[in-house]
Amino acid sequence: MLLEETYVRNAARWHRLTPENLDAVRACLGPRVRLTVWPDLNADVGAVLAALPPEESVEFVWEAQDGTIRHAVVDDTDYQEFTALVADARAACALSMYPDERHPLFVAVLPDRDGMLRARW
Repeated sequence: MLLEETYVRNAARWHRLTPENLDAVRACLGPRVRLTVWPDLNADVGAVLAALPPEESVEFVWEAQDGTIRHAVVDDTDYQEFTALVADARAACALSMYPDERHPLFVAVLPDRDGMLRARW
């Protein structure tokens, strides 16, 4: 699964969740963050790139060879250049930029350590 951690001013960090790294990811989450769970990345990066919609911007999320998760907003004018950038990615996905077309599996807000929910999302 893929976890989007959104914190101050809608900045985001992405984490690919596995049974082995759940504790490590949990330990690095910031306080009061919004958590959005997405389906896992697709190992067929070529298929993800081929399915990019014409004349639309998408949020492209990929796992680099070193295991880091990166993301960028790209549109059809960037596709060729961007394809070269992510050619060696392990896995990827493209998410719509339109709120009505974004379908996460789950959304939550992380409470403070005392159990109180103080975030304003």
